[in-house]
Amino acid sequence: MLGAGFVTRPTLDILSEAGIPVTVACRTLATAKKLSEGVANATPISLDVNDDSALDAAVAQHDLVISLIPYTFHATVIKSAIRKKKHVVTTSYVSPAMMELDAEAKAAGITVMNEIGLDPGIDHLYAIKTIDEVHQAGGKILGFKSYCGGLPAAEDSDNPLGYKFSWSSRGVLLALRNAGKWWQDGKEVEVAGKDLMGTAKPYFIYPGYAFVAYPNRDSTAYKERYSIPEAQTVVRGTLRYQGFPQFIRVLVDLGFLEETPLDALTKPISWQEATKAVVGAASSGAADLESKILSKATFDSTEEHQRILSGLRWIGLFSEEPITPRGNPLDTLCATLEKKMQYEAGERDLVMLQHKFEIEHKDGRRETRTSTLCENGDPKKYFAMARLVGTPCAVAVKQVLNGTISEKGILAPMSPSINEPLMRELRDNYGIECHEKTIASS
Repeated sequence: MLGAGFVTRPTLDILSEAGIPVTVACRTLATAKKLSEGVANATPISLDVNDDSALDAAVAQHDLVISLIPYTFHATVIKSAIRKKKHVVTTSYVSPAMMELDAEAKAAGITVMNEIGLDPGIDHLYAIKTIDEVHQAGGKILGFKSYCGGLPAAEDSDNPLGYKFSWSSRGVLLALRNAGKWWQDGKEVEVAGKDLMGTAKPYFIYPGYAFVAYPNRDSTAYKERYSIPEAQTVVRGTLRYQGFPQFIRVLVDLGFLEETPLDALTKPISWQEATKAVVGAASSGAADLESKILSKATFDSTEEHQRILSGLRWIGLFSEEPITPRGNPLDTLCATLEKKMQYEAGERDLVMLQHKFEIEHKDGRRETRTSTLCENGDPKKYFAMARLVGTPCAVAVKQVLNGTISEKGILAPMSPSINEPLMRELRDNYGIECHEKTIASS
């Protein structure tokens, strides 16, 4: 198993409980040892995946490689697995660089199972399930919306962004700069990254939650991936609590999500001086900073303006606190957010995933059906996000090893033959499933 991120422990525990020996490989031996602590059948080693000969030697000694390191390294890992004829499992999207290896993987006789975490992963399982059932009965999917969010549990969402970081804050903030592209009423819609937060709208799932939703990257490929050419609307996106998009939009307007080097941010100056440099204010005085922010940012109302300014003060942007200099606005901001927005001991996260299908049945009846997964983390065991990414990954590993998943090449969970055994084991052994409900019919 390559990697030591926070989703790796549930995977390791499940495989250990199944009696499967796992070598935990990280760049530093100390990290591998820490992850392996108290786990039967776990052996920590130090391994640099950029060293082809060391990677090949490690891969050769195992039946399967679990790659839970950043996705940019997966192609390197798969090439080694092809050379040594070993299977691979990842939770990441299949990138073009990975897909290019499909013919070689088939020729080597190996299974490379990808996209088997939460999103992607569980979302695919339950999208394909309903789509396949509707098609088998002669119906059509006219609309497909799918939104997923990893958030603090309601009682722990107690900061101005209503968000906490369980993984890299940089990754979270960079994702907010991605453009969005989706199908809406038969037309392709595209929105530039800087305008994405402006598309966020309230999204109703349960009355107890105030969610907003916005598109995530390019959803247009899912007409083909999910075999729903008839669908007029296809969108996959992200859930956050209300107030989050407006706050992020202001940070974008002010230039805090930029990676352009800024000389002032190479020294531990005060935050008020740093904010002056980023926004181009006349001075670092509070009045000058506020007036410059007002001229650069868009606020929906006076109340919104007050709420967001108060949030910027909470981050410390007007304070005399020294920055952690990282050379550019994005990374310097991340250093502070990571300190202020971590989960504290005993706090829980929440995962909410919902698909919404607009169905036209063979007899012309219309139905709106939802498929929903809502789970809070357990402070004594795992974060919900870690469990819902790590468990499907471990189940896929077991099913590749025991031959349940036997197809060769670069795979994702896109067919009932692969998906049904995965869903069954996740539901029966781990209590992980989406619950389906008809919310409208005519």
